Amino acid sequence: MKNSLYKKTTSLLSLFAIISLLIIVSGCGNSKAASKELTKVRLDYAYYSPTSLILKKFGWAEEEFGKDGVQVEWTLSQGSNKALEFLTSNSIDFGSAAGAATLITKSKGVPIKNVYVLSQPEWTGLLSIDSSIQSVEDLVGKKVAATYGTDPFIFLLRALDEKGISSNQVDIINLQHNDGYQALLKGDVIAWAGLDPIMATAELESNANIFFRNVDFNTYSFLNVREEFANDHPEEVKKVIELYEKAREWIVANPEEAASIIAEQANINIDIAKKQLERNNFSQPIPGDAQKNALLPAGDILQSADIIASDVKIEELVDELINPSFAKEVIK
Repeated sequence: MKNSLYKKTTSLLSLFAIISLLIIVSGCGNSKAASKELTKVRLDYAYYSPTSLILKKFGWAEEEFGKDGVQVEWTLSQGSNKALEFLTSNSIDFGSAAGAATLITKSKGVPIKNVYVLSQPEWTGLLSIDSSIQSVEDLVGKKVAATYGTDPFIFLLRALDEKGISSNQVDIINLQHNDGYQALLKGDVIAWAGLDPIMATAELESNANIFFRNVDFNTYSFLNVREEFANDHPEEVKKVIELYEKAREWIVANPEEAASIIAEQANINIDIAKKQLERNNFSQPIPGDAQKNALLPAGDILQSADIIASDVKIEELVDELINPSFAKEVIK
């Protein structure tokens, strides 16, 4: 009898243990599923990214995600460095940044992917209001403003390298884009590696001269996403790309109205907005070989300047960064 009772008790305890384990596992599974439930999508907007301004203005993201009860949160990025800082700190899910600047961040192990090309801009050049500065060679021993980790900064490095000038031969002052422009106006620096629309402002309002320009030294404007978000919410990634694609197509079809909206959103003169738009090519939204070919020489320069570690394999890093799969599903 005792043995029988013992067996029944043991069986009941075993059954209870199994049921408890199933409840725990089920609870963990539900918790994991709940953690992946999307309640908010976090986008950035930037004055150097016309498509982001159009998308924000018309509220298309709020309208589309609102159908599923998902909120949209916008954050202003004042430069590629800021957009990438926000992505790194998990403050945004999608960020607008220059390709080369994105490569620097990726080289530090930050899990991000480029999933869409906002535009191919000529958004940077070297400017001065001093008539004695007519070439890159004239910068030797002088102060030049640039925002570290952004396309203008990388543009400056490439311009110096092309002329056989070491970055140590120039006093590079790290200032956010607008602060660099103000430093140029005050005479605190002799030149500035500019960024549109501030660069266009400098040309039209301050008679600044772009003494060096090279379209090929500009890397593309990337829309980057955190890898965790892409893995957890692939359909939402495609939805965001669809929205940016809608904005891109609208700009191409309505350039005059687009310039007016950009001027309003960025609080700039309409002529400045038009010049900014003129310097953007919106024809290649799917990331691929063109972007890779633009990043490879930029990566080499960054590596030679010790900004990207010497043991990083640039080609592999570029391949890890560029992910055209989402855009290819959306854009036919």
